Amino acid sequence: MEFVTKPQPIVMKQLVLPLILILLLCSCASLKMDKRFIDGVYEASCGICNFDMTGDDCELAIRIEGKEYYVEGSTIDEHGNAHAEDGLCNTTRKARVRGTVKYSTFFATSFELIQE
Repeated sequence: MEFVTKPQPIVMKQLVLPLILILLLCSCASLKMDKRFIDGVYEASCGICNFDMTGDDCELAIRIEGKEYYVEGSTIDEHGNAHAEDGLCNTTRKARVRGTVKYSTFFATSFELIQE
């Protein structure tokens, strides 16, 4: 008894490589979209105490379009006593910020709390 195998259509071989390339490009494009420039007024507070973020210590965080980010380039202690009655661990304040969101962190070039 002799087994005869059907040759695979060339079309299948021609589709596999382009499909792999398209998937690779899409995954790379999604990584680049994580970096964006921010300039405006947003909520600022302690990420752990008020934004329910994970971490070990009280750290400065901001909320941009409903998503919270820890801040690099400014610390919670630079904006007064965090545990005072009006401190960032006890209240949420507005801040005028400028910087870049990259890899789920906000890298501040400017961070100023707005006096209320």
